[in-house]
Amino acid sequence: MSDMYIPSVGVGGWQAAVANTAASLAGKTAGAIGNVAENAASAIGSTAESVTNPFASVLQSALQQTGALESKATSAVTGLLNGSGVEVQDAMLATDKADMAFELALQVRNKAVAAYQQMMGMQF
Repeated sequence: MSDMYIPSVGVGGWQAAVANTAASLAGKTAGAIGNVAENAASAIGSTAESVTNPFASVLQSALQQTGALESKATSAVTGLLNGSGVEVQDAMLATDKADMAFELALQVRNKAVAAYQQMMGMQF
């Protein structure tokens, strides 16, 4: 854990921090997981790439959806402050959705870090 940098970021940079942490974890555990994935892939008759790609695509899709919710919340709050016809409840709903999506992304990141730490503690 001493070589892992976990940044402290503001609201705007959290997506990059989550993506960088996920990429770092994926890179560091690729060797350990790669052997298991190759063995599993050969057992079921597919390639290791097809075993690992669905998780990455789901993670990337979730981060994109979270970013879209954040931008929607930002535009709703900006519209509310500018007086351009955005209702208070719409701005609050968009903000709450973005907050919940961020909290989910943060918890997924925390679980990934915990899994990485647990794997690094294993003896092979």
